[in-house]
Amino acid sequence: MGKQQDVGGTDRHSGSGAAAQDATDGGVEARLALAQDPGTAHLTLIDLAADPSPVVRRAVATRADAPAQALRPLTRDHDREVREAVARNPSTSIANLLRLVKDADRWVRWAVAGNPACDESVRRVMAQTADKELRGLLAESRDLEPELAARLVADVSPEVRERLAIHTHDPEVITALLADRTARVRKGLARNPRTTAAHRSALAQDPVPDVRAALVLAVALDEADLRLLVDDRSVQVRMAVATSEVVPSHLRQVLADDPDEMVAGAAREFRPGAGASPVVRAPRVGHRAAGAGRGRPGNNTGR
Repeated sequence: MGKQQDVGGTDRHSGSGAAAQDATDGGVEARLALAQDPGTAHLTLIDLAADPSPVVRRAVATRADAPAQALRPLTRDHDREVREAVARNPSTSIANLLRLVKDADRWVRWAVAGNPACDESVRRVMAQTADKELRGLLAESRDLEPELAARLVADVSPEVRERLAIHTHDPEVITALLADRTARVRKGLARNPRTTAAHRSALAQDPVPDVRAALVLAVALDEADLRLLVDDRSVQVRMAVATSEVVPSHLRQVLADDPDEMVAGAAREFRPGAGASPVVRAPRVGHRAAGAGRGRPGNNTGR
């Protein structure tokens, strides 16, 4: 990862040169080309960070080799997309990330969550924010400090706890979330491939059919647990067993004589690879499609 460098008396691209001066005095296209040119001097990038065109400033904001003097003022740029570009830039300093994670615009804050330069100090701010989505993005972080994970286990938002349940690697956090009173949180755990056999056995006996069905569709279970689910009182759960890609065929065939004809038919007609068993997708941290407007990464809205 590159680091921001203050420009002192010397610069590896010393001076802006006559050509650079001509470009900065020219039109937007010329200045944009200069901002994107790997050979452009740091001093010129600093000048371009104050360019009247947001397109040019955005180009400077995306550069991993941009000097600190260029990126610093861009964290306060009036154009949201410029600030968002700085928030994504892996060379942005921690001080600037701490400023941007408190930005008034949610997309800027969410972009900080995906920056590989984020450290514990930034994550602490994220854990304390009122922005539910930002806390949710934090919950999806792989390298989450135990203290912060413990805070999220008790988060007021079931969605945040659910996202933690799906993505956590911490056995202690998983054990704590097994006791969560909200079914969607336990359902998130059921989809987590990092649960232990003991965790899965507990989830296989969850009182909510949605949880048991999610479990059998998502992860491989011990045969003892599967035999219980084959005889589950819920048609939804037995249908999940009949259509799961991770259930051994000899157990699926037990359901070929199920009293529910839809379950029996699904078991008899099952073909590997033809189903649509849910998978745990990688976190969409701070991602926004080009031209996207309202809403968060995923399907929620609001700050």
